[in-house]
Amino acid sequence: VQLQASGGGLVQTGGSLRLSCAASGESLDYYAIGWFRQAPDKEREGVSCISSGGDTRYSSESVKERFTISRDDAKNTVYLQMNSLKPEDTAVYYCAVGLRCNLHNEERYDYWGQGTLVTVSS
Repeated sequence: VQLQASGGGLVQTGGSLRLSCAASGESLDYYAIGWFRQAPDKEREGVSCISSGGDTRYSSESVKERFTISRDDAKNTVYLQMNSLKPEDTAVYYCAVGLRCNLHNEERYDYWGQGTLVTVSS
Protein backbone atom coordinates (compact mmCIF):
# COMPACT_ATOMS: atom_id res chain seq x y z
CA VAL A 1 0.00 0.00 0.00
CA GLN A 2 1.27 3.44 -0.92
CA LEU A 3 -0.16 6.38 1.00
CA GLN A 4 -0.15 10.00 -0.11
CA ALA A 5 -1.03 12.58 2.52
CA SER A 6 -2.02 16.05 1.40
CA GLY A 7 -3.94 19.12 2.44
CA GLY A 8 -1.52 20.69 4.87
CA GLY A 9 -0.66 24.35 4.81
CA LEU A 10 -0.55 27.57 6.76
CA VAL A 11 -3.67 28.66 8.60
CA GLN A 12 -4.49 31.17 11.30
CA THR A 13 -5.63 30.23 14.77
CA GLY A 14 -9.27 29.21 14.67
CA GLY A 15 -9.10 28.19 11.03
CA SER A 16 -9.78 24.85 9.40
CA LEU A 17 -8.00 22.41 7.15
CA ARG A 18 -8.92 19.06 5.70
CA LEU A 19 -6.19 16.51 5.27
CA SER A 20 -6.50 13.65 2.81
CA CYS A 21 -4.75 10.31 2.75
CA ALA A 22 -5.09 8.62 -0.63
CA ALA A 23 -4.07 5.01 -0.99
CA SER A 24 -2.93 3.09 -4.02
CA GLY A 25 -1.80 -0.44 -4.61
CA GLU A 26 -4.40 -2.04 -2.41
CA SER A 27 -7.91 -1.40 -1.18
CA LEU A 28 -8.28 0.16 2.25
CA ASP A 29 -11.57 -1.61 2.86
CA TYR A 30 -10.21 -4.03 5.44
CA TYR A 31 -7.80 -1.68 7.16
CA ALA A 32 -7.94 0.77 9.99
CA ILE A 33 -6.44 4.15 9.18
CA GLY A 34 -4.73 6.37 11.70
CA TRP A 35 -3.50 9.92 11.69
CA PHE A 36 -0.41 10.77 13.68
CA ARG A 37 1.50 14.00 14.08
CA GLN A 38 4.96 15.10 15.06
CA ALA A 39 5.60 18.61 16.27
CA PRO A 40 9.08 20.13 16.28
CA ASP A 41 11.25 18.61 19.00
CA LYS A 42 8.47 16.26 20.10
CA GLU A 43 7.73 12.60 19.65
CA ARG A 44 5.14 11.50 17.19
CA GLU A 45 1.69 11.06 18.71
CA GLY A 46 -1.55 9.46 17.67
CA VAL A 47 -4.31 11.89 16.72
CA SER A 48 -7.24 9.94 15.35
CA CYS A 49 -8.10 6.56 13.90
CA ILE A 50 -11.02 5.01 12.07
CA SER A 51 -11.74 1.32 11.92
CA SER A 52 -12.36 -0.68 8.78
CA GLY A 53 -15.93 -0.04 7.78
CA GLY A 54 -15.85 3.28 9.62
CA ASP A 55 -18.07 2.23 12.52
CA THR A 56 -15.57 3.13 15.23
CA ARG A 57 -13.48 6.27 15.61
CA TYR A 58 -10.87 7.18 18.16
CA SER A 59 -9.35 10.56 18.86
CA SER A 60 -6.87 11.90 21.34
CA GLU A 61 -8.16 14.12 24.11
CA SER A 62 -6.46 17.15 22.68
CA VAL A 63 -8.36 17.02 19.38
CA LYS A 64 -11.54 15.04 19.89
CA GLU A 65 -13.81 18.07 20.06
CA ARG A 66 -12.22 19.66 17.00
CA PHE A 67 -11.00 16.99 14.57
CA THR A 68 -13.15 14.50 12.68
CA ILE A 69 -11.85 11.47 10.84
CA SER A 70 -13.80 9.91 7.99
CA ARG A 71 -13.24 7.53 5.12
CA ASP A 72 -14.49 7.07 1.59
CA ASP A 73 -13.65 3.54 0.59
CA ALA A 74 -14.96 4.12 -2.93
CA LYS A 75 -12.18 6.68 -3.33
CA ASN A 76 -9.72 4.71 -1.21
CA THR A 77 -9.19 7.86 0.82
CA VAL A 78 -9.33 8.88 4.46
CA TYR A 79 -9.84 12.44 5.64
CA LEU A 80 -9.08 14.43 8.74
CA GLN A 81 -11.22 17.51 9.12
CA MET A 82 -9.50 19.88 11.51
CA ASN A 83 -11.45 22.79 12.94
CA SER A 84 -10.67 25.45 15.52
CA LEU A 85 -6.98 24.98 14.92
CA LYS A 86 -4.50 26.11 17.55
CA PRO A 87 -0.78 26.88 17.34
CA GLU A 88 -0.10 23.67 19.26
CA ASP A 89 -1.58 21.71 16.37
CA THR A 90 1.42 22.72 14.27
CA ALA A 91 3.10 19.51 13.17
CA VAL A 92 3.79 17.16 10.33
CA TYR A 93 0.76 14.91 9.99
CA TYR A 94 1.12 11.32 8.86
CA CYS A 95 -1.45 8.74 7.87
CA ALA A 96 -0.88 5.07 8.49
CA VAL A 97 -2.58 1.78 7.77
CA GLY A 98 -3.02 -1.14 10.12
CA LEU A 99 -5.38 -3.95 10.94
CA ARG A 100 -6.82 -2.27 14.03
CA CYS A 101 -6.80 1.17 15.54
CA ASN A 102 -4.25 1.94 18.18
CA LEU A 103 -3.26 5.52 18.87
CA HIS A 104 -0.52 4.53 21.32
CA ASN A 105 1.45 1.92 19.42
CA GLU A 106 2.89 2.86 16.06
CA GLU A 107 4.15 -0.67 15.54
CA ARG A 108 0.58 -1.73 14.89
CA TYR A 109 0.67 0.14 11.60
CA ASP A 110 2.24 -1.45 8.55
CA TYR A 111 2.30 1.36 6.01
CA TRP A 112 2.94 5.09 6.41
CA GLY A 113 2.51 8.11 4.21
CA GLN A 114 5.17 10.75 3.80
CA GLY A 115 3.54 13.42 5.93
CA THR A 116 2.02 16.81 5.29
CA LEU A 117 2.94 19.95 7.22
CA VAL A 118 0.31 21.92 9.09
CA THR A 119 1.33 25.30 10.47
CA VAL A 120 -1.05 27.30 12.63
CA SER A 121 -0.10 30.90 13.18
CA SER A 122 -1.06 32.80 16.30
